[in-house]
Amino acid sequence: MDTLVAYPIPTVSASRRPGRRAAWVVLALGSALVGAVSLRYALPHVPFAPPLPNLTQRRIALSLHAISAATALIVGPWQFLDGVRMRRPNLHRILGWIYLTGVAVGGLSALRLAPNAAGGLVSAWGFGMLSVLWIGSAAMALRRIIQRRIADHRLWMIRCFALTAGAITLRIQLPLSQMMGIPFSIAYPAISWLAWVPNLLAIEIWRVRRARR
Repeated sequence: MDTLVAYPIPTVSASRRPGRRAAWVVLALGSALVGAVSLRYALPHVPFAPPLPNLTQRRIALSLHAISAATALIVGPWQFLDGVRMRRPNLHRILGWIYLTGVAVGGLSALRLAPNAAGGLVSAWGFGMLSVLWIGSAAMALRRIIQRRIADHRLWMIRCFALTAGAITLRIQLPLSQMMGIPFSIAYPAISWLAWVPNLLAIEIWRVRRARR
């Protein structure tokens, strides 16, 4: 990915911003942990498997989704690290292509999985919409970098990763709903939307506030 033009987005620079750097470390560790755990779905026998229909009915699509989405999740935070983005642009580009490929494969396989998602029609639409927006935001990021519109490219990459991070949000919300005693049949359809809509809204609120400064 190109890095010729500076733009005020939440990348992580030197230690002069320790709070931002700490936030990046938390995000990177969370992404790596969730990504690593998600890779178990690619194993022949999934350990600690939840009772999901796609585990038996869409096994190949689930394995593809697990591998590609986990790859995008693990790689994503490094795209916002200035040490990589500015000092090692070739590595930044390679990681960018890996990330976008992961999103493309992960999004397409998710579209295959969505109609059969646990929770019925609400879950199917929630995860289906996430998949469409995930692929679309990645496509826009790629288009903007080809056009050398660097600032727009970065903004679309932020949006895209906000959707990627829905994997983290889901794995926070689901056990919380269980601790609160909310039945899975109620919680899961709601989480199919709540895992990613607030992430995307937060980015748009940040963008509008940034533009007003």
